[in-house]
Amino acid sequence: MSIPSDWIRALLGGALIGVSASLMLAFNGRVTGISGIVGGLVHPTAGDVVWRALFVTGLVVGGIVAALALPGAFTGASTGIGTALVAGLLVGVGTRVGNGCTSGHGVCGVSRLSVRSIAATLTFISTGALVVLATGGAR
Repeated sequence: MSIPSDWIRALLGGALIGVSASLMLAFNGRVTGISGIVGGLVHPTAGDVVWRALFVTGLVVGGIVAALALPGAFTGASTGIGTALVAGLLVGVGTRVGNGCTSGHGVCGVSRLSVRSIAATLTFISTGALVVLATGGAR
């Protein structure tokens, strides 16, 4: 029995996310929630900007490098700029209302057994499933 390469990439990607979140907590004492990190750049605290800016820069540069190195890995539904802007705005509002994003709640909060994060993650997952169901499923 062979394991599809998609499973291997997903497993490795998940492991890298877990390791990086653990390293951030261990060495910086911070939860790796992207909305909180970016929020700290929007409303900066003295002495707290450099690591946040470097983190966000690393995300952007890492995405660009990955897209250049593995262009076939970035396929999916394409949408218009209007749809992307509305979706981004809704995600931003949702992270403020939910006191965090999927990375903060789903990766870091659940691993710390935070009841609020578990509830938020269950809400994210069930809402996503309902949207897929309502829109005719993944194509």
